[in-house]
Amino acid sequence: MEVLTKAYGQVEIDEKQKIVFPEGLYGFENIKDFVFIAAEQAPFFYLQSITDKDVAFILIDPFLSCPDYEVDIDNEEIAAIGIHAPEDALVFAIVTIRPDGTMTVNLQGPLVIDRKSKVGRQAILSDPRWKTQHKLEIIEKTC
Repeated sequence: MEVLTKAYGQVEIDEKQKIVFPEGLYGFENIKDFVFIAAEQAPFFYLQSITDKDVAFILIDPFLSCPDYEVDIDNEEIAAIGIHAPEDALVFAIVTIRPDGTMTVNLQGPLVIDRKSKVGRQAILSDPRWKTQHKLEIIEKTC
């Protein structure tokens, strides 16, 4: 499948990269179909709308920025998209790049995606520790 992207122009995408958000994302409720693309700059990814090339989000694994991050979502809410066990879930946070070049990450509204069905939703966490604009600092993992 070919998709017109904001970052890379026209690209060939494997059908496995398609992700559906039945409720859309906050502020973009009318856009349901996206593709997941690894960015040229690791550890980032793009979530690109299939229907509107100008709607794309930069994503990151939130645990790279905040190792004590906790995603406490109601079981019914995540079961609605097919997640029944923690290992079924992929979790990403949306990154914002400000005009001065600093980056923030939205830890209050993570994207949760079922690995198998490729269905996702944006959750809103009530924990006061997580805000929509945390300064992005990538923690180097050591083995």
